[in-house]
Amino acid sequence: MGMSPEEFRRYGHQVVDWIAGYLAHPERYRVLPDVRPGEVAAALPHAGPEQGEPIEGILEDFERLIVPALTHWNHPGFMGYFAISSPGPGILGELLTAALNPNGMLWKTAPAVTELEQVTLGWLRRWLGLENDLFGLIFDTASTSSLHAIAAAREMADPETRQRGARGGLVLYTSAEAHSSIEKGAMALGIGRENVRRIPVDAEFRMRTDLLAEAIESDLAAGRRPFCVAATVGTTSTTSIDPVEAIAGLAEKHGLWLHVDAAYGGAAAILPEMRHVFRGVERADSLVINPHKWLFTPVDCSVLYTRRPEILRRAFSLVPEYLRTSEDERAVNLMDYGVPLGRRFRALKLWFVLRYYGREGLAARLRAHIAWARELAAQVEAHRDFELAAPAPFSVVCFRRKGTDEENRRLLDRVNASGEVFLSHTVLHGKFTLHLAIGNIGTTRGHVQRAWQIIQEQAGSAI
Repeated sequence: MGMSPEEFRRYGHQVVDWIAGYLAHPERYRVLPDVRPGEVAAALPHAGPEQGEPIEGILEDFERLIVPALTHWNHPGFMGYFAISSPGPGILGELLTAALNPNGMLWKTAPAVTELEQVTLGWLRRWLGLENDLFGLIFDTASTSSLHAIAAAREMADPETRQRGARGGLVLYTSAEAHSSIEKGAMALGIGRENVRRIPVDAEFRMRTDLLAEAIESDLAAGRRPFCVAATVGTTSTTSIDPVEAIAGLAEKHGLWLHVDAAYGGAAAILPEMRHVFRGVERADSLVINPHKWLFTPVDCSVLYTRRPEILRRAFSLVPEYLRTSEDERAVNLMDYGVPLGRRFRALKLWFVLRYYGREGLAARLRAHIAWARELAAQVEAHRDFELAAPAPFSVVCFRRKGTDEENRRLLDRVNASGEVFLSHTVLHGKFTLHLAIGNIGTTRGHVQRAWQIIQEQAGSAI
């Protein structure tokens, strides 16, 4: 017999109480767990139970074995990679999604899944100052969104691919600082890494359009077929902003699909004073932004917008008889626009978050994160023992202690060993660099300043 409604209610209250306590005081946990590879697995049974177990024991093991061995991404001291959040409204949306468990593959299979997704993405599109003719849909991550954009670009350049398969010669262009997902997308689609041109960057880590133009002309002269260029608004290492407007001019000149990866930085366009980061984006064929990065929506939630939905649909639509429906042409079947057939109700948690905070509430939090990052960048520049490694246009600060790479590696290890904060790293101009990202909704200026204090204290100890 399954769990009764009464039992579910009792343990559901217990779980919600636990979550509320966790959100109220996440600092009681180390951000980075003090565990070694294999330690968690060794503490768990090698075989699953033959008979069902009571929920009490499962919850006890969750708190005893799992929680202490997690890296706590929902901790205000998590400042590595791109810090993310899962606040109360998003959690409630996820809870209801799990309870309803709809599959939005067709409009008919879950009308509200499809239509809420379209309405919510319309809200977000307008808040970002984007054009009304963009079609949007939600995937899991930017890697998947960008893969679909590249597939649409290939469909535009070589419409016979879906029937006869890929053939060589197509070339994709992106920045040397672009996320690896662009290159992975080319690998997955059979474009091949040798046909991805990683264009060098300038002193501020932005794609050099003069070298992009040279690369395109060189490939054309060699008989290759340039088909797509991917620009970035907020690169992973430095959050640099490629010159999208100039890149768009080259894309239009040569008939290339322009994809913009704004998975992180795009959220800032909600702020009127940051709308400039989207300069030229209105000329892009596709754009990805991840609400699960800097819009406080639980993982996973990646939005792909395109002004050429008919090409995206042409690349992926395949409807067997058992999925045919009799609805009129106004019904949007989201399965036609991508690889996945099954689709989670991701829009529900996004809808909860957008409604709960509103545009002004989200903007206020992003504005604070940017201000704290700029304050920290100024403090780094003013410190005799540290140096800023890149501009800080958003909420990420890249810096290093003046010294060797090994000294900076050890400094990062000691900072993370404190358990209070977690930073990641990158390599810029060949030098090991610390990467501090502000983005969790629970992070305050006090958390950022405490991180800076720990960094200075650890740098002052013997290296």
